[in-house]
Amino acid sequence: MVGEPTRAGREPEAIPEDALAELSLGATVLPEGGVRFRVWAPRARAVSLMLGGKPRAPVGMRPEDRGYFCADVPSAAPGDLYRYRLGGRLLPDPASRSQPEGVGGPSEVVDLGRFAWSDDDWRPPELARSAIYELHVGTFSDSGTFDGAIPELPGLAEVGITTVELLPVEEERAAIGWGYGPVFSFAVRQAYGGPTGLQRFVDAAHAAGLAVLLDVVYNHWSGQAAFLDRFGPYFHPRATTPWGPTPNFEGAGSDEVRRHFFECTRAWLREFHVDGFRLDAVHEVRDRADPPFWAELARVAHSEGERRARPVVLIAESDFNDTRILRPVVEGGWGLDAQWTDDFHHALHAALTGERGGYYVDYGPLATLARLFETPFWFQGSYARFNDRRRGAPVGSFRPDQFVAFDQNHDQVGNRSDGARLTTLLPGDLPRVALALVLWSPWVPMLFMGEEYGATTPFYFFTDPAFAAGAMLRRGRRRELRALGHPRPGPSPTARSTFERSHLDRSGADTPRGRSYRELVRTLLRFRRELPALRPGGRVEARAWEAERLVAVLRESRDGSAVLLANVGEGAAQVPAVDWTGRWTELLRSGSRSAPLEWQPGQSAPLRVDGRSFVILERTDR
Repeated sequence: MVGEPTRAGREPEAIPEDALAELSLGATVLPEGGVRFRVWAPRARAVSLMLGGKPRAPVGMRPEDRGYFCADVPSAAPGDLYRYRLGGRLLPDPASRSQPEGVGGPSEVVDLGRFAWSDDDWRPPELARSAIYELHVGTFSDSGTFDGAIPELPGLAEVGITTVELLPVEEERAAIGWGYGPVFSFAVRQAYGGPTGLQRFVDAAHAAGLAVLLDVVYNHWSGQAAFLDRFGPYFHPRATTPWGPTPNFEGAGSDEVRRHFFECTRAWLREFHVDGFRLDAVHEVRDRADPPFWAELARVAHSEGERRARPVVLIAESDFNDTRILRPVVEGGWGLDAQWTDDFHHALHAALTGERGGYYVDYGPLATLARLFETPFWFQGSYARFNDRRRGAPVGSFRPDQFVAFDQNHDQVGNRSDGARLTTLLPGDLPRVALALVLWSPWVPMLFMGEEYGATTPFYFFTDPAFAAGAMLRRGRRRELRALGHPRPGPSPTARSTFERSHLDRSGADTPRGRSYRELVRTLLRFRRELPALRPGGRVEARAWEAERLVAVLRESRDGSAVLLANVGEGAAQVPAVDWTGRWTELLRSGSRSAPLEWQPGQSAPLRVDGRSFVILERTDR
């Protein structure tokens, strides 16, 4: 009988032992009708399924091996609400796909196979030819929804963006937060439009020629996910993170905790057609097991990409400064595809703003910035003052497309008391110089939402005004800001106005200034695609002259040479003697000069670059 109660002495049904093997978790709509419910609850002697909003007889779930319980219910259908009864408690599904009444309410059966996809021929771009755009759904449009963001997608593709990276969309307690307090790993936030809203967004992005990456939080849960502990050992018994409990990836029961996230990853790829993931703070996971969780996750994701003939990209955020993250598993690595290079951002920000608080204390000289065009990490085992210890490891061999660089992102803007972008912090055209330096680098570039038109809207840290621990959060936030060199507290993260002030103001996008920013981004991204000197695998040579406040970044391939000369100082600078030869002709510049520049190093008058401006020259005598 379907859903019959467990009989005493009945042997559990077998499930795959390999944690990488597929096992449908949550509520799965069956092709023949009805719904299969499966939950991992090794701490429960018995589990009953409670269906519907009105009182109904509980459905006993049959036990399976390794602590799973399952029930096939022919009468269940999409739209049904359900909970699991463990002892005397009614709890939502840890693998819920939808929480229409919030994180404390019942879970909902959804049939994500009903969506009519139009992206059968879609293939994402290679990382080497990608330009990423980081986007927070809740503040990107007036409505703060997936549907509200869709009309802006063709414009991003037109300017040269290839990939949209969404800040976390997993369901969390805070309806208006950043997304880094997840409660349900599988469920899409209702405030953004729920699971069908995300499907519409991804399908529209693919139609516009844009790949979609999800920023996923697999390193911790919010404290609101404490109910998971009643099901099984989801949480590490000793380790934690600054933001909440970390998953149990190494202790008793850890195979099934890992499986939870592997199945979650398959669900994002199959049910939502996303093209990859940004993995939040991989360094915060406690994992001494072999193989490492992240290596197994890479295997799952890449295998899924092979199955559907669409490459899946995994990009790590890491504080390790260690390319072990990128090395193949057979070489002792994790097999991820790329990682952020925070060092590049910190060196650029410190050099241009003059700020030295917090981690910027270890950066600042232009020579540091120049070096980071040639290598992705500044710290490769040397002493860092901010950490008061050695940091990083020797880089070894690498490809430039294995690193993502940026001059701004949600952390670097939002983790300031003023929420200020570079367009507010830097004078004159210096924000354009910063953009040029990022887009001229050999690394995969990433822009923060609004940067393509020079947005000045602040982006603050914010969370739900009804957050129960608001006072504690504000105190912790003040401590964090002081550690980062911002003594002023800034607006309250739990004030509704802080969220509202963080919405993009698009009124500046169609002004002469906004259009000129768009043209700059469009041109620089076109150079990345078309200039022979910028082809993947070419040579990069960077130099810096502190007195002149000048940085020169030479890009060369077998088919061409081009150089970016960036003057980050206030006054005009003369380019010092260099050992380059040939005739160089201007391709692009910021500033007011009208006549195109021609330059022959060592054979003509010294080249001068206006203050707070840049010029790009291409060698034309080859």
